Amino acid sequence: MSQAVSTVENRSTDSPAEEVLHTESEISEMLAALDDPDCRSVLEATGEDSLSAKEIVERCEIPSSTAYRKIEQLIDVGLLREQIRVRSSGNHTREYRRSVDHVGLSLGDDGSELRVVRRPDA
Repeated sequence: MSQAVSTVENRSTDSPAEEVLHTESEISEMLAALDDPDCRSVLEATGEDSLSAKEIVERCEIPSSTAYRKIEQLIDVGLLREQIRVRSSGNHTREYRRSVDHVGLSLGDDGSELRVVRRPDA
Protein backbone atom coordinates (compact mmCIF):
# COMPACT_ATOMS: atom_id res chain seq x y z
CA MET A 1 0.00 0.00 0.00
CA SER A 2 1.17 3.51 -0.76
CA GLN A 3 2.64 5.57 2.06
CA ALA A 4 1.62 8.94 0.59
CA VAL A 5 0.94 11.87 2.87
CA SER A 6 -2.58 13.25 3.30
CA THR A 7 -3.45 16.20 1.13
CA VAL A 8 -6.15 18.78 1.44
CA GLU A 9 -7.81 20.04 -1.69
CA ASN A 10 -9.94 23.16 -1.41
CA ARG A 11 -11.84 23.56 -4.64
CA SER A 12 -13.21 27.05 -3.90
CA THR A 13 -13.93 29.31 -0.98
CA ASP A 14 -17.61 28.28 -1.02
CA SER A 15 -17.06 24.53 -1.14
CA PRO A 16 -15.93 22.45 1.80
CA ALA A 17 -12.38 21.11 1.94
CA GLU A 18 -11.81 17.57 0.79
CA GLU A 19 -9.09 15.56 2.48
CA VAL A 20 -7.72 12.45 0.80
CA LEU A 21 -6.20 9.77 3.02
CA HIS A 22 -3.85 7.28 1.38
CA THR A 23 -1.92 5.59 4.18
CA GLU A 24 -3.13 2.26 5.48
CA SER A 25 -2.98 3.39 9.12
CA GLU A 26 -5.05 6.55 8.50
CA ILE A 27 -7.67 4.65 6.54
CA SER A 28 -7.82 1.82 9.10
CA GLU A 29 -8.21 4.19 12.06
CA MET A 30 -11.02 6.15 10.41
CA LEU A 31 -12.84 3.02 9.24
CA ALA A 32 -12.55 1.51 12.73
CA ALA A 33 -14.23 4.60 14.19
CA LEU A 34 -16.96 4.53 11.55
CA ASP A 35 -17.53 0.80 12.17
CA ASP A 36 -18.13 1.38 15.90
CA PRO A 37 -21.86 1.75 16.73
CA ASP A 38 -21.20 4.12 19.65
CA CYS A 39 -18.97 6.33 17.49
CA ARG A 40 -21.65 6.45 14.80
CA SER A 41 -24.23 7.38 17.43
CA VAL A 42 -22.04 10.27 18.62
CA LEU A 43 -21.53 11.45 15.02
CA GLU A 44 -25.27 11.36 14.35
CA ALA A 45 -26.05 13.27 17.56
CA THR A 46 -23.49 15.99 16.80
CA GLY A 47 -24.47 16.54 13.18
CA GLU A 48 -26.63 19.62 13.67
CA ASP A 49 -25.84 20.81 17.18
CA SER A 50 -22.69 21.26 19.23
CA LEU A 51 -23.13 19.12 22.34
CA SER A 52 -21.38 18.80 25.67
CA ALA A 53 -20.20 15.36 26.76
CA LYS A 54 -23.14 15.21 29.18
CA GLU A 55 -25.58 15.94 26.34
CA ILE A 56 -23.91 13.26 24.20
CA VAL A 57 -24.33 10.75 27.04
CA GLU A 58 -28.03 11.59 27.29
CA ARG A 59 -28.78 11.62 23.55
CA CYS A 60 -26.77 8.51 22.73
CA GLU A 61 -27.76 6.62 25.89
CA ILE A 62 -24.21 5.47 26.54
CA PRO A 63 -22.16 5.50 29.77
CA SER A 64 -20.09 8.65 30.31
CA SER A 65 -16.83 6.66 30.30
CA THR A 66 -17.76 5.27 26.87
CA ALA A 67 -18.74 8.72 25.62
CA TYR A 68 -15.40 10.24 26.61
CA ARG A 69 -13.47 7.38 24.93
CA LYS A 70 -15.50 7.69 21.73
CA ILE A 71 -15.21 11.49 21.70
CA GLU A 72 -11.43 11.21 22.00
CA GLN A 73 -11.27 8.55 19.27
CA LEU A 74 -13.39 10.67 16.92
CA ILE A 75 -11.30 13.79 17.56
CA ASP A 76 -8.09 11.81 16.96
CA VAL A 77 -9.25 10.66 13.50
CA GLY A 78 -10.66 14.07 12.60
CA LEU A 79 -14.37 13.23 12.55
CA LEU A 80 -15.30 15.39 15.53
CA ARG A 81 -14.13 18.84 16.58
CA GLU A 82 -13.98 20.35 20.03
CA GLN A 83 -14.80 23.94 20.92
CA ILE A 84 -15.30 25.88 24.12
CA ARG A 85 -18.67 27.43 24.96
CA VAL A 86 -17.77 30.61 26.85
CA ARG A 87 -20.34 31.62 29.44
CA SER A 88 -20.59 34.90 31.31
CA SER A 89 -20.76 32.92 34.57
CA GLY A 90 -17.20 31.75 33.99
CA ASN A 91 -18.26 28.09 33.73
CA HIS A 92 -16.96 27.28 30.28
CA THR A 93 -18.06 24.04 28.64
CA ARG A 94 -16.36 21.88 26.03
CA GLU A 95 -18.67 21.09 23.14
CA TYR A 96 -18.32 18.69 20.26
CA ARG A 97 -19.61 18.77 16.70
CA ARG A 98 -19.21 16.47 13.72
CA SER A 99 -16.56 17.92 11.41
CA VAL A 100 -17.36 15.98 8.23
CA ASP A 101 -20.27 15.76 5.83
CA HIS A 102 -19.14 12.80 3.75
CA VAL A 103 -16.62 9.94 3.84
CA GLY A 104 -16.05 7.75 0.78
CA LEU A 105 -13.73 4.80 0.21
CA SER A 106 -12.27 4.13 -3.24
CA LEU A 107 -10.49 0.92 -4.15
CA GLY A 108 -8.27 0.91 -7.20
CA ASP A 109 -5.44 -0.97 -8.85
CA ASP A 110 -2.93 1.38 -7.25
CA GLY A 111 -4.35 1.15 -3.71
CA SER A 112 -7.10 2.54 -1.56
CA GLU A 113 -8.03 6.08 -0.70
CA LEU A 114 -10.51 7.59 1.69
CA ARG A 115 -12.04 10.94 0.74
CA VAL A 116 -13.28 13.04 3.64
CA VAL A 117 -15.41 16.10 2.89
CA ARG A 118 -15.12 18.57 5.74
CA ARG A 119 -18.05 20.71 6.87
CA PRO A 120 -17.71 24.37 5.88
CA ASP A 121 -17.92 25.41 9.55
CA ALA A 122 -15.41 22.83 10.78
